[in-house]
Amino acid sequence: MTRSAYLEKDTVSVHFVRAAIARLAPEARLRVLKAAQIRPQLLDSDHARVPAAAFAALWMAVAREIDDEFFGLDSRRMKLGSFALLCHAVLHGRDIGQAVRGMLRGFGVLLDDISASLRLEGERASIVLANRIADAAARRFAEETFLVMVHGLMCWLAGKRIALSGVDFAGPRPPHADEYVAMFSQHLRFEAPATAIHFDAAVLKAPIVQTAETVKPFLREAPQTVFLKYKNTQGWAARVRRQLRASLAGGDWPVLEEVAAALHLAPTTLRRRLEAEGSSFQEIKDGLRRDAAIHQLCTSARSVPDIAAQLGFADASSFRRAFRHWTGVQPSRYRRDAPVASAPAGR
Repeated sequence: MTRSAYLEKDTVSVHFVRAAIARLAPEARLRVLKAAQIRPQLLDSDHARVPAAAFAALWMAVAREIDDEFFGLDSRRMKLGSFALLCHAVLHGRDIGQAVRGMLRGFGVLLDDISASLRLEGERASIVLANRIADAAARRFAEETFLVMVHGLMCWLAGKRIALSGVDFAGPRPPHADEYVAMFSQHLRFEAPATAIHFDAAVLKAPIVQTAETVKPFLREAPQTVFLKYKNTQGWAARVRRQLRASLAGGDWPVLEEVAAALHLAPTTLRRRLEAEGSSFQEIKDGLRRDAAIHQLCTSARSVPDIAAQLGFADASSFRRAFRHWTGVQPSRYRRDAPVASAPAGR
């Protein structure tokens, strides 16, 4: 596997793993974790992350275990096959607006305790949630899951990521709120009157580009395609990521000044533009190195010093300190508890 290939690997916070299995009996939890190749010990660290493929496998394992694609969050089960049925139902709409309205009606039939409506206000469109789930943790995860499914399906139908101008959450800011920036938007508001996503109303007039032929591969890769596929590829943070990934093939991580020059910007201008997107050069660099390190630890037998060198650390000790900061555990322990079995390697 090339360096650029493994740097494309995404990871998911352990928060979502815990939330996904929260409503299962202990024996069922062990079964679904085993099916997804996620070792239970990994759940002990608040900073742990799992490969996106492992979380996707967990989602499907939970759905098969309880015949519910909505993690048992609603009083009515969203039975296996419901999401596929919904995709086929909205595929032949006139435009994205008609598809969104049909999608929300479909969720209204499939679920009892959470629903949503499309609202228009001038040039802004909003999908506003109504949530009657009593338990606070379950209510929050239901909203996260609902928004991921709705936004992911909208993006797929349009064939591109639909930028969200903002996301409101009715509850307080959770410890994992930083995950929302990558999932939805950098413009977040908490303690809002209702949970909602906001976007340009012009999107509703966009054509549906998918067909009966393209729905099959989409569903074959779901839920990973829904949870992670459509990202903001036009922002400055995305451009910096591409520069870092491309530069890694030469063996060295460029500094901010070098990346700014490649993007024909002054370093201070690049910093300001990243800050406007809620990001920074160091955060992007650390996120790439963290995900690449997790992927290597989970899927290869490369030694820790070798991984450290490839990721641009001065020595293995520096890498171990950084990895512990990212995940809460040392690389050797993470590999031992890794969500995908790997061969033994040197510390």
